[in-house]
Amino acid sequence: MWYWFGLAALALIGEVASGTFYLLLVALGFAGAGLAAWADVAFGWQLLVCALVALSGLFVLRRTGVLKKREVDAGRNADVNLDVGQVVEVDAWSADRTTRVWYRGAHWDAALQGGAAAAAGTHRIVALQGARLVLAPVTPASAGTP
Repeated sequence: MWYWFGLAALALIGEVASGTFYLLLVALGFAGAGLAAWADVAFGWQLLVCALVALSGLFVLRRTGVLKKREVDAGRNADVNLDVGQVVEVDAWSADRTTRVWYRGAHWDAALQGGAAAAAGTHRIVALQGARLVLAPVTPASAGTP
């Protein structure tokens, strides 16, 4: 009986180290099997209780959305892509709302963000689409914010 609770404690330690809910569910399964062992249930049933508790916990967390993957758009996230938020100077825009800008010591292809007016001046990088910068004009109110 005590080995189940020992395994549950090890799974909880692993949960604290990893930060996921999966080892917490395994720990709950081990604890459920420990309770089944305490009730003097056969070992096969203990294993079944362990699996059912862990899988039912997984089902509940999936249904509530706790374990739902959160998609991160790396092209727009300044925490992932350090170019987002930097400013560049645009001399002129072509008819298809693209241009070439000098940024980080090289010429880059750039496109204007949808809905923005095509005017020369200072622009902020709002996203990267492959190797193309997506730019938005810098308004006087947003000039100081990265």
